[in-house]
Amino acid sequence: MESVRAPSIEEIREAGRRIAGVAVRTPLIPLNVAGTAAEIHLKLENLQPVGCFKIRGAGNALLGADPARLEQGVYTASAGNMAQGLAWVAREMGVPCRVIVPDHAPRAKLDAIARLGADAIRVPFDDWWRVIVEHSYPGVEGLFVHPVSDRSVIAGNGTIGIEIVEDLPDVDAILVPYGGGGLSSGIAAAARALSPDTKVYACEVATAAPLVASLRAGSPQTVAYTPSFVDGIGGKSVLKEMWPMVRDLLHGSIVVSLEEVASAIRILVERNRVIAEGAGAASVAAALTGRAEGAKVVCVVSGGNIDIHKVVEILSLNR
Repeated sequence: MESVRAPSIEEIREAGRRIAGVAVRTPLIPLNVAGTAAEIHLKLENLQPVGCFKIRGAGNALLGADPARLEQGVYTASAGNMAQGLAWVAREMGVPCRVIVPDHAPRAKLDAIARLGADAIRVPFDDWWRVIVEHSYPGVEGLFVHPVSDRSVIAGNGTIGIEIVEDLPDVDAILVPYGGGGLSSGIAAAARALSPDTKVYACEVATAAPLVASLRAGSPQTVAYTPSFVDGIGGKSVLKEMWPMVRDLLHGSIVVSLEEVASAIRILVERNRVIAEGAGAASVAAALTGRAEGAKVVCVVSGGNIDIHKVVEILSLNR
């Protein structure tokens, strides 16, 4: 698989113009927690129409595609959020949408996919991961929009970086949940062009942290994967086509525990009245460790699509 090149700032700006009216410009607000090592801000992508940032990349990919390539529909592989982003835009364009989902995908995300009119095809995790690696699924026709290593998707994600730098020009560090690198590398590409001194960190959960292992080894690594409520990030390996870009653009990876993510979810609810899914709260958990360099830190709250019963369970812990 050929390596993916980072989008230029011009491509990212064009993506911003293309998705205007599809994605919203989300607010940047302070985290209401005192006594932290840095001033922590929240980029609330959970407020997008589908509850996550994925509508940006999906919108750029579909709105910029040749209409002839959409005649047989579109499909993707997703644990739920890219599925919703793609399904939302496809529905608006009148394009059929199918989604390959892993068998551990949460019911809240599956229900959302159905509400948006897309067809979900559930497969074992290993089969789902094979679609991510091979960029296709036997028997499904149409345009495949990769949730990570699609240049147009990465450019759409990069619009978040532009907004952060515009709203907080002296930002020292941006913390981004890491699933496959499409979000973090898009944001990092924008930040490098507009604010070269800003460091962009990936945030991983200890149960699925291939990037930190790869950075230590200097090459893409495969790691043990344990499913958890943090279902929107983490995988078995770093995608080879993404490795050169994430290696060059990211300052490092901050790994947090499931307990730290659950604590961050509680803090977001109690202090800011923000609902975040596990992946979305991972950046906040990472910021609260104090391991990011800089006095002003932005956490990308990538999504809020979490089962309400799981929220209740997490809020009930340690009472």
